[in-house]
Amino acid sequence: MKRFPLSVRVLLVNQFGVNTGFYLLIPYLATHLGDLGLSVATIGLVLGVRTLSQQGLFLLGGSASDRLGPRRVIIAGCAVRAIGFGLFAAGGSVAVLLTASVLSGLAGALFNPAVRAYIAEESEDRAGAFALFNLYGQAGALTGPLLGSLLMLWDFRIAALVASGIFAVLTVVQAAVLPARPAAPRQGTVLDDWRECLADRRFLAFTGALTGMFVLQNQLYLVLPLEAQRLTDSALAVAAVFLVSTVATLLFQVRITRWLKRVARGRAIALGLAVMGAGFVSTAVGHVGPLGGITPVLVAALLLSVGVMIAQPFVYDLIPEFGRTGLAGTYFGVFYLVSGVAAAVGNAAIGWVFGWSGWLASLLCVAVGVGCAVAVAWLHRRGVLTVKREVAR
Repeated sequence: MKRFPLSVRVLLVNQFGVNTGFYLLIPYLATHLGDLGLSVATIGLVLGVRTLSQQGLFLLGGSASDRLGPRRVIIAGCAVRAIGFGLFAAGGSVAVLLTASVLSGLAGALFNPAVRAYIAEESEDRAGAFALFNLYGQAGALTGPLLGSLLMLWDFRIAALVASGIFAVLTVVQAAVLPARPAAPRQGTVLDDWRECLADRRFLAFTGALTGMFVLQNQLYLVLPLEAQRLTDSALAVAAVFLVSTVATLLFQVRITRWLKRVARGRAIALGLAVMGAGFVSTAVGHVGPLGGITPVLVAALLLSVGVMIAQPFVYDLIPEFGRTGLAGTYFGVFYLVSGVAAAVGNAAIGWVFGWSGWLASLLCVAVGVGCAVAVAWLHRRGVLTVKREVAR
């Protein structure tokens, strides 16, 4: 961390806190809503509203980062999530719970693009910074559920208040420590920024090719837990899948990124997507081959994580270079908006196929990974991923 400026170090710690607070609460929210006597449909509505609020408003958060400066948007996002999680502790009515969901999702839409835009602007070694960013996020994703499981021994509301408190502390710390960086002066409106981004054919081609990364990442929460449950009928097996993913990231993320810095970014991203897809060969073979027990799922989880470690830092490194200086937030916002929609559609499609045949679902995941890897490699060979930023105008 010492080789990065103070702003980046603060945001790395922030990412650990954000994921700790998030995963402390959200994995237990559905159970809590059931304990309140809500129907399954209402529970799905509350959870869906949170996801929709976040995914649908990423572009708004990215534009706010460009126009107001990322520091303000990051602080505002953490403050809004502190309020939203506090409402989960206070509310029992559907109206209060829906409000809490909207605020929690809006908060993620605000600070997610802003944090990445800030790191991209402040880091000379963007890939190295984003590798650490992923590592700190995974550490928080490991810490959060463990802390949440302990707090649930007392009460869900205690867990919600602690999660809210974490975001309140992050708000204060960032307001006090995170250096202010004024937004770049600009002409035109937010709509002009959006039109400029959406008219960037190279960026849209890259974003389309990268949708597979998010589709496959989401299988850590869909196909792999279902396969683990099918093969072992044990909740511990499902936990082992997440443990393998988290531990692998903590041990190898920084090393993998350091090793690949000499490789062209397009090739590294294509390699990562191919590895992600290849991981699901093991679950496909597990349906028809000699592999037994949970081994196929753990192999898939490991390769999926390695693929993400290979590709993701270079993806985040490349995104800001498509647009001119001062539009990084907008570009990250569009990227996450498209990726979120693709992940939702991909999850629905893969889930439907899994209900018919787990073997075919695994093969579909392989095809997604390989297909997107080929698309990125083709873009690299065409020079589409060799971009040079323009100054703000």
